[in-house]
Amino acid sequence: MADSTAGTATPHLRWFGQTDRGRIRKNNEDSFLALQFDARETHYLGKIGEASIGHYDYVFAVSDGMGGANLGEFASRITVETITKLLPRSYRQAAIGLEVGVEDVLIELFDQIHKALMRYSMYDECSGMGATLSLGWFTPNRMYFGHIGDSRIYHLPAAGGIKQLTEDDTHVGWLYRTGKINEREARTHPRRNVLQRALGAGHQFIEPQIGAADLKPADRFLLCSDGLIEGLYDAQLEEYARETAGEGSSLNVAQRLIQAAIGGATRDNITALMVEVR
Repeated sequence: MADSTAGTATPHLRWFGQTDRGRIRKNNEDSFLALQFDARETHYLGKIGEASIGHYDYVFAVSDGMGGANLGEFASRITVETITKLLPRSYRQAAIGLEVGVEDVLIELFDQIHKALMRYSMYDECSGMGATLSLGWFTPNRMYFGHIGDSRIYHLPAAGGIKQLTEDDTHVGWLYRTGKINEREARTHPRRNVLQRALGAGHQFIEPQIGAADLKPADRFLLCSDGLIEGLYDAQLEEYARETAGEGSSLNVAQRLIQAAIGGATRDNITALMVEVR
């Protein structure tokens, strides 16, 4: 929860978000969210912005829907809308002294989204509808995250390098994490998009990944859908994420990443959401 630490400069966040249906798909099944909230009020944020974490917490999230026709688009929209309803309520509970930890809040949030999608799936026209979710909750000192599916959250430390914080909920992701295949083989594997876990989609139980990372000046966090990953290797993600826009360029970092992924022949919808600590 937001607070101020005596003698410590209050960190600022700057963010850039963009989503694109890509070259192949007729509609965009991705959704992303930027939200500012405290115990009293909630504000939707624009695609681009900068603000202090002194009095508010911030949530950024990416969801990739699935289900065919327009169901994927519907599923990802339900996912981000449920976040806006439930997270501020949990914040208020903590503010009045109830024992609500961040991990508990995130587990409950994922469970409630899952139940909402499962209720819709009882209707024949919504059968199989589901979504991924990668969410970062930024407080003055830490970024807490929750994740399920194959969207991703990356940490780009100020000192350099790129680290995937989330784990892909696929068998191919497990093969890559355990060193049985390399990144190139994982990217071209025929079953790379077959999810073992997701919100809704007929899954009876879910086990979201919950974690946290400390916030340090000049750190960056990239939240993205699998369409971005399909078009770019991790080293390319870091290169474009850290690249300074060329003279005369009107593209922000999220737009540059998406254009590069489209050039890399991705066939999926693409969403990139970059959050910088300042």
